[in-house]
Amino acid sequence: MPLYAWVAIGSAGGGVLRFLLGTLIQQKTGSTFPVGTLAINVTGSLVLGFIVRYAMATPAIGPEARALLTAGLCGGYTTFSTFSYEAVALIEEGDYHRAAWYVGLSVLLALSATFLGMGLAREILTLRRRL
Repeated sequence: MPLYAWVAIGSAGGGVLRFLLGTLIQQKTGSTFPVGTLAINVTGSLVLGFIVRYAMATPAIGPEARALLTAGLCGGYTTFSTFSYEAVALIEEGDYHRAAWYVGLSVLLALSATFLGMGLAREILTLRRRL
């Protein structure tokens, strides 16, 4: 089976797990703070960090399992885990300048893009109401 199929299988599982666990946590806490999403991002980062470090140190996890668990499961569960891992990798390499740029730009550009997307949707909805 091609690697992308393993990624697809893992992504489906990760997405379902994110939905179920995030919803459950949010409902159980009853908080207006997005604690479910925060828990998903933190646990996804923990799992991805463990899998990548472990997989690189042992032949026990083959390319198919790595693809399923990292890009697939963790990627479907949360892309924040990939962002976290890449930032830590830059820091561990001593590339603090690029790590700072990566973190800063990721947060700034992602928030800006979200505001822009919401603004575009608002404008389209306004235009639709006028027609």
